[in-house]
Amino acid sequence: MAIRYMRPYDEILDEMCKALEDIPDCYETFEMSSEEWGELTPAERDVCIRTLADDLFYVLGSDPHTEAGSGRLEYDKDRAVIKIAASPQLVHLVSLK
Repeated sequence: MAIRYMRPYDEILDEMCKALEDIPDCYETFEMSSEEWGELTPAERDVCIRTLADDLFYVLGSDPHTEAGSGRLEYDKDRAVIKIAASPQLVHLVSLK
């Protein structure tokens, strides 16, 4: 299974990055400590988050559910969205159309 999308891929990744930044411990996906994450420059963190968004997009094409730190991601094929739960109170919807 692959994710079908109609929007420009870069726009989808931009939205995924913004959502992933709201996950307070997304750096754990890289097996980094909060201290290691804090030592990175903002530009280095941006590259890590962008890479993570790209990787998770393709993971969701094989498995419609995955995690990033304490956050959860879900590909909803019927609604053509990726749901990113940064916390129980904050869920981002990334439209694929």
